[in-house]
Amino acid sequence: MPARTSADVVVDSRVVIPAEEFAWSFVRSSGPGGQNVNKVSSKAVLRWKPRASSSLPEAIRERFLTRYASRLTGDGELILTSDESRDQAQNAARCRDKLRELVRSVVAAPRPRRPTRPTKGAQQRRRAAKQHQSRKKQLRGRIPREE
Repeated sequence: MPARTSADVVVDSRVVIPAEEFAWSFVRSSGPGGQNVNKVSSKAVLRWKPRASSSLPEAIRERFLTRYASRLTGDGELILTSDESRDQAQNAARCRDKLRELVRSVVAAPRPRRPTRPTKGAQQRRRAAKQHQSRKKQLRGRIPREE
């Protein structure tokens, strides 16, 4: 296993995404910033292909691809951007933090749902509420005339 660098994304002890898997680009940021915004490319754009990543265990990769399918491009690429800071390095670090949180959210397998049944008391309360509502609506009808 190659030595870790500060540019690697360490999710937990099992999952470390090496910096070689990322494609970085830096573009001009939008928003306020005066003349600085027009001449400094401080917005960080991180591109990563989770399907081709050898650093993700298969189960985690499948959960990631399922949960974040809508965030992937047609080529299966995840694009994360950050232009919160005026510093390029801070924006790159923020992109790595965003990726860490996305992967961390799918590391733990979801617990299987165990089907449960309503208690007898809950069933009785539900029926009583339905009968009460039914009586209330029946009283709203026309009253027959007595002749």
